[in-house]
Amino acid sequence: MSVPAQDPGSEQFQQFPSNRIIVIHPGSLFIRIGRASDLLPVKQLHCIARKRRPGGKIYRDPFVPPSVPKTKELIEELEECRLQISHTLQSCMQSNGARRYATPPQQIAAFNRRSLPETVNDGEPWPQVQCEIVVGDLVLDIDPELPYNIHFPFRRGDFNLHSEVGGSISSVLNDLYSIWSSIIEYKLGIPLIELIKYRCVLLIPDIYSRSHLKYLTTLLLKDLGFGHCFLLQESVGATFGAGIGSACVVDIGDQKTAISCVEDGISHKTTRLRMDYGTGDVCQALSWMFHKSAFPYKDWNENVPRDVILMRNLYEEFCHVNLDVCGPQEKTFLVDHPGDVVNKYTLQVGDECIISPLSLFYTDLLKITGPKTTKIQNRQPSDAEDPFDAEFLRETGRKRESADPIANESQQLEAINDNQPTTNPDDDIVVDTLEGTPADISMAPGQVLSLDAAILQSIDRCPNEELKRKMYSSILVVGGGVKVHGLNLWLQNRLALQIPYTYKTEQLEIVTSPKDIDPASTVWKGAAVMSCLESAIELWINQTEWNRYGLKVLRERAPFIW
Repeated sequence: MSVPAQDPGSEQFQQFPSNRIIVIHPGSLFIRIGRASDLLPVKQLHCIARKRRPGGKIYRDPFVPPSVPKTKELIEELEECRLQISHTLQSCMQSNGARRYATPPQQIAAFNRRSLPETVNDGEPWPQVQCEIVVGDLVLDIDPELPYNIHFPFRRGDFNLHSEVGGSISSVLNDLYSIWSSIIEYKLGIPLIELIKYRCVLLIPDIYSRSHLKYLTTLLLKDLGFGHCFLLQESVGATFGAGIGSACVVDIGDQKTAISCVEDGISHKTTRLRMDYGTGDVCQALSWMFHKSAFPYKDWNENVPRDVILMRNLYEEFCHVNLDVCGPQEKTFLVDHPGDVVNKYTLQVGDECIISPLSLFYTDLLKITGPKTTKIQNRQPSDAEDPFDAEFLRETGRKRESADPIANESQQLEAINDNQPTTNPDDDIVVDTLEGTPADISMAPGQVLSLDAAILQSIDRCPNEELKRKMYSSILVVGGGVKVHGLNLWLQNRLALQIPYTYKTEQLEIVTSPKDIDPASTVWKGAAVMSCLESAIELWINQTEWNRYGLKVLRERAPFIW
């Protein structure tokens, strides 16, 4: 059964009001939801706390990628990488021509050991929590002693599937429903019963699983009850948000860094890479270096959610890649946890504030959170609901034997003479150009690509020379991890040294905050912009179509090669 084309005169083809389009951008740590007409989305922790039944199993997802046991070998590797970055920084010059210098960690540690907390006020008690379910930022208000399990439905940019409590696909989808419906109802003020009158755009990872997209579309149209929806890849959303037609998009999230080359709204499949590291891993490296220098807040614990958020805030406030800042710097911060006094700490920091963000380029430092992998988009299994997909075409299609028309004609004459059925070469279908599996990435097992190496690798996998040149001249960096001052300039200098001579353009441009948008919201903003375009009218899938045609309509309408 084929999916009928849409009638341009139908109601679906009329411009739809932007204040009735909801854009959802789910992440591993945060979720952003808002109306397409909003300036900025609502940002909440993408997690849920569920009250445990008496005697039930305890399960708490961490708020940061957990650090692995620090063996002697691991500490030696981390220390070697730290020194390597430190020596690189010492060989750099400041803008006034003076050489950089580093303060020994022992000197900073001596100051921090003498630093004592100063009580600011008595603080607040833990709020009373009675609900069975708590979602978003309110999870931080739950006393750790209370019997709640905590779940993050996404991990490393994909569904958080595991063998413990709440790790099945149905549990993850149930958590997504509870979190999204709660934010829509209580933060956007839209009753769920009204969602039939609304449309939804869901941002999905560039490297996706088709079965997960099927579950998510069902969640939007059947469970939440939106009237229409469509799915959009994050990298394509980023180009719309930045107002750039084509770019190599680098998205640095909390637990993953994704790279994809996008040309005129299409992400080239072979160029998609996803590395298992992000801001969360960098924060763990920062925490390790702070504790090497006698971090004055001695009770800091990566298993306490509020301590993790504190370390993230210190990373955003203190870290930079500004070579003019050297020598010890004094900083202050507050520790304000419910049920305790509010303490003010004075901390001395050195080059660890530059070294930690540079771990994106020296990835051995990120081994603190365990081994990492680099993922590419592989072939995916077929679904019985959509038997005539690209896999079917690949298996049944034949490549044209010969491009010579005379040779083809002679083959047909021979077939007629032998009373064989003839085939028209124009009917042969070749899908390998669309769906060919990209070549494996050349690197040692267990090694993960650094940020600059991954960008070069992604662009090198572009199908033609002209596109490679275009990508080198337009690199768009988005995501919360790029908010470190000076990171884009360091990346630009690293790439300028490594770009093959034939692709060197007059201007290697790295865009981080286009149109003064928060880089963490660029992708969301792009989806909001795209949903209101006239060209997006044909993308919408409604409930009736989904119920009737299922996956086939998703394949035919998706704004990406299925």
